[in-house]
Amino acid sequence: MFSILDMFKIGVGPSSSHTVGPMCAAHEFAASLVSGGLIDRVARVRTTLYGSLALTGMGHGTDRASVAGLEGGLPATVDTAHVLSIKQECEQTGRLNLAGVKDIAFDYEHDVVFELWQRMAAHPNGMRFQAFDASGNLVDEQVWYSIGGGFIRKGHRDDLMIGIHDRPPAGTSFADEDESSSVDFGPDVPYNFTSGSELLAICKRERMPIADIVWANEIAMRPAEQVRAELLRVWTTMHECVLNGCMSPVKTLPGGLDVPRRAPKMYARLSANSDLLNRRRRSDAVLESSDAAWVNLFALAVSEENAGGGRIVTAPTNGSAGIIPAVLEYYWHFVDAADEDGIVTFLLTAGAVGYLFKRNASISGAEVGCQGEVGSACSMAAAGLCAVVGGTSAQVENAAEIGIEHNLGLTCDPVGGLVQIPCIERNAMAANTAINAVRMAMLGDGSHIVTLDQAIKTMKDTGEDMMAKYKETSQGGLAVNVVEC
Repeated sequence: MFSILDMFKIGVGPSSSHTVGPMCAAHEFAASLVSGGLIDRVARVRTTLYGSLALTGMGHGTDRASVAGLEGGLPATVDTAHVLSIKQECEQTGRLNLAGVKDIAFDYEHDVVFELWQRMAAHPNGMRFQAFDASGNLVDEQVWYSIGGGFIRKGHRDDLMIGIHDRPPAGTSFADEDESSSVDFGPDVPYNFTSGSELLAICKRERMPIADIVWANEIAMRPAEQVRAELLRVWTTMHECVLNGCMSPVKTLPGGLDVPRRAPKMYARLSANSDLLNRRRRSDAVLESSDAAWVNLFALAVSEENAGGGRIVTAPTNGSAGIIPAVLEYYWHFVDAADEDGIVTFLLTAGAVGYLFKRNASISGAEVGCQGEVGSACSMAAAGLCAVVGGTSAQVENAAEIGIEHNLGLTCDPVGGLVQIPCIERNAMAANTAINAVRMAMLGDGSHIVTLDQAIKTMKDTGEDMMAKYKETSQGGLAVNVVEC
């Protein structure tokens, strides 16, 4: 049964689909060896990464994440410093502590395979885990897919393989399936909706805002105290991530591009020109002390923490993890009477919109491009902010539609396979777009021509038509032209 809380996973950078998902899948494989009574037979394990996971895996840390998962690590609790150094540690010792219970030999260069010429037809983010005994006999083999936002799905060992640039034959891709059952709320919640129009109809019929509809569904699945505590824990983690990004002593981001961290210097400059707590601003520093400048800072701080492998929240993905926190910080610091109830309302509303994207399109950059990550996050943030500044359900839906409409067609072209260029700045731009979308929606009465449902369908259609090289493969766009220049 789907929960809005699933949209906000506390994890580790830099990518939800390339880091968080593979770590979770590897953890599941290792845990199954233990639960299935196979662990004592295992002498060696091998991970093979396909498609987008192979093409950008080094830059996204997919290899390190999968190894950490094999050790038993999970994104919410794993030592982020250990993940950054795990390759060197394994190479030095030649060992791996499988599932945290059995020490086995491990040859990093041969036991983590980047398959650059084939991919799984079902989804671009496929991976295969194999366990062998001391004689080289296969003990177990599992295929998993990282389908965006840290969500994973188990496949079959004989799933169809195709060429890296081939289009999947009809009926072989997850995109061709009706996956709604895997992301529906289920029959035990009071308000089951599958589209924006259905959600608005429920709000009108029940005379309840979107957040209250979602709240009723969530507390039908778990205690109210737990739901509130989990949402506030998400907010606390986001806020801590902003602070960590602003205070980081690290000068450049890892990966080889030598991208400088800008948030610490920007924070120092903005703090000197504007006392955020007391709302005092220098008249000769208009741009630097504007609300938009602070929103830029909040988004950059989180995105740089994510790019550096820090603790973040998928919202709904890592590549877009700076947008919702930035807009939440805007609400917290710049909207009068902001409080924790507002934080809960914001996240419940944003989560509802995120659910619609995941159910009816995709939040995977490898599947639909960056419009599925930054575009979805922008729409979610706009909806959440509109709700807490007094917007009606119709105005919330309008703000969400504006947020995605102006991100349609956005490609995923990370330079060097790293979640840095253009990802970091793109988060800041989208955060301010979300706020502007709310301004426009609040100046109207909620009526508009293009619906959120139509915009989400357009995003899905655009993603299906988009060439593979523009979908998180680093084989097109800036990823190619910046390197060539």
